[in-house]
Amino acid sequence: MTKNNNTNETTKLKKIHITDTVLRDAHQSLLATRMRTDDMLDIAEHLDSVGYWSLEVWGGATFDTCLRYLKEDPWERLRKLKEVIKKTRLQMLLRGQNIIGYRHYPDDVLKKFIERSVKNGIDVFRIFDALNDMRNLEVSIKTVKEFGAIAEGAICYTMSPFHSNDIFVKRALRLKELGVDVICIKDMAGLLSPYTTYDLTTKIKEKVDLPLHIHSHDSSGMALMSYLKAIEGGADIIDTAVSSMASGTSQPPTESLVAALKDTPYDTNIELNSLSNVSDYFRDIRKKYKRFESEHTGINTKILIHQVPGGMISNLSTQLKDQNALDRMEEVLDEVPKVREDLGFPPLVTPTSQVVGTQATLNVLTGERYKIIPSEIRNYLKGLYGKPPGKINEEIRKKAIGDETPVTCRPADLLEPELDRLARELGGKAGNIEDVLSYALFPNIALEFFEERSHGKLKPEPLEEPLEETKPALLPLLAPSEFNVTVHGETYHVKVSGSGHKADGKRPFFLKIDGRLEEVMIESLTEIVPTVAGHIEEKPSTQSTKPKAQKEGDVTTPMPGRITSIRVSVGDKVTEGDTVLTVEAMKMENEVHTPIDGVVKNIYVKVGDSVNPDETLLEIEKE
Repeated sequence: MTKNNNTNETTKLKKIHITDTVLRDAHQSLLATRMRTDDMLDIAEHLDSVGYWSLEVWGGATFDTCLRYLKEDPWERLRKLKEVIKKTRLQMLLRGQNIIGYRHYPDDVLKKFIERSVKNGIDVFRIFDALNDMRNLEVSIKTVKEFGAIAEGAICYTMSPFHSNDIFVKRALRLKELGVDVICIKDMAGLLSPYTTYDLTTKIKEKVDLPLHIHSHDSSGMALMSYLKAIEGGADIIDTAVSSMASGTSQPPTESLVAALKDTPYDTNIELNSLSNVSDYFRDIRKKYKRFESEHTGINTKILIHQVPGGMISNLSTQLKDQNALDRMEEVLDEVPKVREDLGFPPLVTPTSQVVGTQATLNVLTGERYKIIPSEIRNYLKGLYGKPPGKINEEIRKKAIGDETPVTCRPADLLEPELDRLARELGGKAGNIEDVLSYALFPNIALEFFEERSHGKLKPEPLEEPLEETKPALLPLLAPSEFNVTVHGETYHVKVSGSGHKADGKRPFFLKIDGRLEEVMIESLTEIVPTVAGHIEEKPSTQSTKPKAQKEGDVTTPMPGRITSIRVSVGDKVTEGDTVLTVEAMKMENEVHTPIDGVVKNIYVKVGDSVNPDETLLEIEKE
């Protein structure tokens, strides 16, 4: 390695390449992944002219949020970006056998997803497994290569008694054996320190003759220093974000690295002037999404303890806010390393960051550790995610799965093909194979999206703060934020979910009527009840009135969420502890159990209903 530019020395010029994450990881880390496609398209052509190695545009949270909140088709987003961005590679983050979801999917779904992703515009797949279990990457890497895209095999960097640089080097060698084109060190939580980074990059480059890509977050404040040491150690490509969407839980700023390397052997050949307009553009755009900006996106050295990655911090903050428990963030972050140790020290990256983070949140909010164990935790303890790096707490495993023996094979070997079955299930609701894949990955969310799309009612959540938060003092004086309206004998559940800017003396209010989003223009909330009645379709309501939970046999949810399955019928006999339904909260499915032995007397909910902790979902009567 050359330490200066003395012309008497032989200097190997090595251009450093840049991947900018502004269209994916940056806004996931800072703005809960809420950036809309139109705001990307307006700057896409300029981004294409900068000279990046790639632009990261797609990943699991992006896909999920498009369907769930933005009411956009993520496949359509990809196609639109590809139409404009013609010179620069488009990159996505693929979770190996998890694809972009929270469980393992069978090989037929994985292969078709990769095929359609390439067809729609993805050039580079960064492929990782949350446990660094290489068995879970084999099919992904092979399929990406078959369809002519670049396979970038990623190693999830973390710190624990069961992780070391020597182990990571072995993982890099295994990735080369599997046929990857590029090796990536994926430091999702910003844990890499400068000299550890130098040691790791030099060791990998000594053993593996492939390009080395470094990804980190600025959460601990060390990322730029670590990037410079990585470059000195032989790294070839670096992840950054344009400065107005950089730092903190996002990536370090692109401009800073470009300036630091200018006129050195590592010059990026990117002109700072070409980034100025991009930065100005996103500085303005960021203001538009202020509602989703978490107070936990700055530098916080406690991340070196809890190791929660940037994207998870942002989403966890939003989820706790939805639970009216944002003030308990520090308690949750303190609980995370305890849960992580119980689970054998998995790296905290999606989906394990979501799994561990959700369990930590449940432990804090319920006041009892492992009182509620989500389905994903049970599956993890069964070995359905792969082999944990360390030793599992057997007491917790027994509480979760009893005497069941964990699997030891590649988890996907246990899965039957399901793509054809899912296509039949959807019938006419699927417009194309991409719809079937969306349904395979996010079934309930996709079905809701398809239904709203078919009725021309795809309305994204408002960018304004919800009314309950922006005008708390006015609500008791004007109208309730949640109530029932009866029209011709049918009762409809109405929730005021937000308000917009006033125009012509009237303000738009966003209402959910039996879960369907509507917009009404009124002068004040005193008009809201009669106005709502005019927006209700006159058809029989399937919404059940849920009585307040009072009796011993009333089954309730521990936190607000949405019903994803009901496993019993009226008249069924149940035993205390039996799972009777599942509720999705914080993107995880949580099993709800009967508190007593008895018979199911009443069921007050259906799949898709939103539920709260004080409501009776099912009524169990003792025999």
